[in-house]
Amino acid sequence: MLAGLSIRDIVLIDKLDLEFGQGLSALTGETGAGKSILLDAFSLAIGGRGDASLVRQGQAQGQVTAIFDLAKSHPVFALLAENGIAAEDALILRRVQGADGRSRAFINDTSVSVQLLRQVGQALVEIHGQHDDRALIDPAGHRDLVDAFGGLGGEAARVASAYADWQGAEAMRARHEAEIAATRANADYVSHALEELRLLDPQAGEEDALASRRQLMMNAEKIAAELNEALDALQGEGTGGARLAAALRRIERQASVGGAVLTLVAEALERVLAETNTARARIEEALALTAFEPKDLERAEERLFALRALARKHKVMVDDLPVLVDRLETELAAVDMSEARAGELARAADAARKTYEALATGLSKARKEAAGRLDREVVGELGPLKLERASFITNMETVELAAGGPGGIDRIAFWVMTNPGTEPGPLMKVASGGELARFILALKVVLAARGSAPTLVFDEADAGVGGATAAAVGERLARLASKVQVLAVTHAPQVAAVADGHLLIAKEPVRGSQGEAMATRVAVLEGEHRREEIARMLAGQTITDEARRAADRLMSRSA
Repeated sequence: MLAGLSIRDIVLIDKLDLEFGQGLSALTGETGAGKSILLDAFSLAIGGRGDASLVRQGQAQGQVTAIFDLAKSHPVFALLAENGIAAEDALILRRVQGADGRSRAFINDTSVSVQLLRQVGQALVEIHGQHDDRALIDPAGHRDLVDAFGGLGGEAARVASAYADWQGAEAMRARHEAEIAATRANADYVSHALEELRLLDPQAGEEDALASRRQLMMNAEKIAAELNEALDALQGEGTGGARLAAALRRIERQASVGGAVLTLVAEALERVLAETNTARARIEEALALTAFEPKDLERAEERLFALRALARKHKVMVDDLPVLVDRLETELAAVDMSEARAGELARAADAARKTYEALATGLSKARKEAAGRLDREVVGELGPLKLERASFITNMETVELAAGGPGGIDRIAFWVMTNPGTEPGPLMKVASGGELARFILALKVVLAARGSAPTLVFDEADAGVGGATAAAVGERLARLASKVQVLAVTHAPQVAAVADGHLLIAKEPVRGSQGEAMATRVAVLEGEHRREEIARMLAGQTITDEARRAADRLMSRSA
């Protein structure tokens, strides 16, 4: 609840410190005393629109501080934590308005944006007045109020979650289908390229092998001549190899008498002859490689040129052609896999849509039942408020699933019909200023403790009524104040009489550096002073004994 309000240099208020308690607090005073200024200052502290004209004349800036005592479970603390603001029990909102038009906002002495201050303020306070365009008047919040009244918060949260799941599944499906479309557009080219590559069947390292083979074949005749000459040097009669072999045989025959010396010589000659035989075998192998058909060179050149042409076409190295084959095969396989995955994603999106549809349809049905109960309860409050011929209608439009959203498939707005036979219409457009305040009061009485802010402010909810109707307004404000804190700016003695606290707002002259000026003052009224104010509200400027007795009767009824 609002525990305190401190105002400095706002319009007619030079310095004002107020404390508020639980229940209903009545703010009274003559017209022009500054009640609206007090509300404007309070509105500034909770994020209302700032303006240089709010600063008291001759001052550089004005300042308003609102102190709230809240339960630790209040959701506003979660909002503050999200924004890195430390808070426990007490919450201090402060707004500094400069005469130059600039405005600064603070929460617990931490500088914040005016937008955050407003967001926090809306969670703490609802201001209802003849010209107020927030809270219950705004259709954007009517669906949430119906949910709060019907206890449908859990169902609404599940619908919002299901909608997020559905939209996420649809987005994933759409992205995948776009990817498939792009792959399909390239699939024909990939298939043709892969067929061409498979037909050529490139092998790793094939370019170097073919180039070497081609080079060998191009110089085969000369190479073969050289090899044959080397072979002739190693074999045949009279060659070095033949002579070494003959020498080895002779030495081996003398080994029995020559001893170890000849044995070592024989071993050395054997090694030389072994290497000679190896060399001859290698020469013969090389000669075999130089023996080819004339068309072999032509075929090798054709394949080498084909490989290099295909590599240029695909802008890769020849040795990377086998890798390209693998990649293109993977791409084509991915198309088939993507088709299967697309089916899975489509089924998942359809299942998510059906889940959302079922939950949203169920919530819509529950909302219709809750709306009917809300209408009946609000209409039950209208008679004593001199709106007995009026009707309250929760206008509910159910849209197609495709037009639904996280809030479900219902568009809800509060409509009224002030007289039988007239066309119903939106609350803000149909009801007059005084009627609007009473419609809102009836709504708040019904909705109390179900989605209400902890502090409610009513600006002249009794406007245009008197007698029994004003008493009915007071009774309902008092009933509402048993559940939440209520501040009521009122001209009705019947309302002031049932209040738990009474503040009198008045103007008085004060002396300052620039001479005498008027300033708004607020006094807490109790006992005889309170009776005098209620008597003034009954009788006007001249307070009679009868007015005092009437004030006593009003106060005694509320005791």
